[in-house]
Amino acid sequence: MKETLSLDDLWSSAQPGARVFDPAQVLGLPERVRLYLEHAIAVGTPLASAVRLRMHGEIKLKGWHPFTAEQVILWNRGMIWRATVRMFGMPIRGGDFFLDGQGAMRWKLFGILPVVNAAGPDISRSAAGRVNIESIWLPSVLCGEGVSWTSVGKRLHARFSAHGERAGIDYTVSSNGGLETVCMPRWGNPDGGDFHYVHCGGFVEEEGTFAGYTIPTRMRVGWHFGTDGFEQEGEFFRVTIDDAIYR
Repeated sequence: MKETLSLDDLWSSAQPGARVFDPAQVLGLPERVRLYLEHAIAVGTPLASAVRLRMHGEIKLKGWHPFTAEQVILWNRGMIWRATVRMFGMPIRGGDFFLDGQGAMRWKLFGILPVVNAAGPDISRSAAGRVNIESIWLPSVLCGEGVSWTSVGKRLHARFSAHGERAGIDYTVSSNGGLETVCMPRWGNPDGGDFHYVHCGGFVEEEGTFAGYTIPTRMRVGWHFGTDGFEQEGEFFRVTIDDAIYR
């Protein structure tokens, strides 16, 4: 498949939110869920359909390597993540995307020589799961009528259908509503075999506020979340969000 939209094009196509956040919109939800959403979205904040993120961190590719990246998530279409990873001083440029039901991963050494070029149903399904769990950076979509919430203690569970996948996402939140962890079964093959659902998630280490949205700004992310496998081999992404703008 060929990507037809640039990151700028996807961002430009986003329509500003027509409604603003009002705590009355979440009155029927469990108390801890309301605490999280009211912490994540300030009263009167436009309910955005898209977020544009700038980030940096480390990614594990047979060893940890630094990266810088920019990402646009447009909820009704998907996302584009563009990055430069430095391996032994050499830049590998490319990224991941999921648009209108199709996903792919494309990376090139010096932006010229192909290193990774992966697509197909399994890649698309995994990328759809990524968009769904990354709703933590666009919490306005978690206020929608299509999201079903339950809560037990500090643990929350959201169920919804989006991007061709049924998402079942678990969260833990602090006493002030700040997100501590997020996890969901995501389609993937982290062990190199057949694709299957594997728990994927992350720890939130810091948060920040941008234009009325309080979101995780420093995280450790990986496969086999909630097991010893996360620390041993599953962690693959350490990210710091430098800026977020909403539309």
